[in-house]
Amino acid sequence: MATTPHTTLIDSDGFLLHAEDETAMRAEMTHYEQPQAACIEALKIVQRRHGWVPDEAIGAIARVLGIAPASVESVATFYSLIFRQPVGRHIVLVCDSSACFLSGFDELKQALVNQLGIDYGQTTEDDRFTLLPVCCLGACDGAPALMIDNDTYGPVTADDLPALLESYS
Repeated sequence: MATTPHTTLIDSDGFLLHAEDETAMRAEMTHYEQPQAACIEALKIVQRRHGWVPDEAIGAIARVLGIAPASVESVATFYSLIFRQPVGRHIVLVCDSSACFLSGFDELKQALVNQLGIDYGQTTEDDRFTLLPVCCLGACDGAPALMIDNDTYGPVTADDLPALLESYS
């Protein structure tokens, strides 16, 4: 089914793909010889709008890219920063690389768990924060490090957390 910028693609699963998102996916496809190469960006486009990628979006993305839904699903489940369930407004990624591990990762993680009242993979009751591990933030000179949304911080101590987290409403 061809769409125009003023229409919306509804997948057989009932997922509503916004016209701007479909347009962005099609534009992304022009950068690659194979449409599969645009899959990660297509998933990120849906995630930016919805905060995560619902199962029902997989078929809609596959139809736009012209690839099998299983191909989209395999990419979506492989990449840890493609969220397949609802997450909080802010994602807190705690680096557990060797440098961070040796520089106070355990204390930082425990302080986050205590302050937020959640563990890895969980979201606070107010849907404000989701806490996740990440294998490396590339901030070894600032270990232990963490990232909130797109902002990297380090070195971070337990004493830094209250003010840091408060700055994200």
